[in-house]
Amino acid sequence: MVYPHLQMPMYFFLSNLSFLEIWYTTACVPKAITIFLGKSRTIPFVSCILQMYFIFALGCTEFFLLTVMAYDRYLAICYPLRYSTIMSTTRSTQLALGSWVSGFLILSLPISLISNMSFCGSNVINHFYCSTDSLVILSCSDTSAFQLAALTIAIIVILGSFLITVVSYTCIISTIVRIPSAQGRQKAFSTCSAHLIVVIMWYGSNIFLYVRYSTENSMEINKIVNTLSIIITPLLNPFIYTLRNKEVKKAFWKAFSGT
Repeated sequence: MVYPHLQMPMYFFLSNLSFLEIWYTTACVPKAITIFLGKSRTIPFVSCILQMYFIFALGCTEFFLLTVMAYDRYLAICYPLRYSTIMSTTRSTQLALGSWVSGFLILSLPISLISNMSFCGSNVINHFYCSTDSLVILSCSDTSAFQLAALTIAIIVILGSFLITVVSYTCIISTIVRIPSAQGRQKAFSTCSAHLIVVIMWYGSNIFLYVRYSTENSMEINKIVNTLSIIITPLLNPFIYTLRNKEVKKAFWKAFSGT
């Protein structure tokens, strides 16, 4: 069943985000569950590197998609009359595709560096998935090149996208407060409030984890924060977006009622 009111760029980006988070959690959660249940506590090195690549590549893609969604809301609220012209189907497809391609390409260098490291001594990863911090601690190679590459990418991807998102929401909020009616302000804010909640949760945890050069933070603290960004946030996102969006709730109930 097709709902015309959901054929908008905002919902196209949201579908991309939902599809991404299915694979994001799939890359980590099944193996984490087997570890917690004590059924399989080992992982081959190649599988470990692949898991790391997909988790971080999908994570980078999510940063780009959230930034694109902030830009979409900026256009919709600040330039409503020109919105459909600027954010056309072609433009929204290009932005989504660019997010996916960029997310997977930008991780090539650090993953290549870490896969060529030498590991000696203990082979026990102090984490529920193959995190970069855990492997750097186990490595007996010089990790400075990897850490510099990882920090540079974190600054570009996390802080760069965060800056664009902050600028977008600054413009959005300044536009909303100038709307004369309270009902108009509430309607405008409701279209971006769910995205803002997700942005705060996602950026907060990831800035703490990755925008730093040293890996000396407590691994136990890192594991708790990773649980928030890898498991809790993707789990909550569907509820945040659907419960705060009237159009999605309307389509949901129509689909289940058969009307």
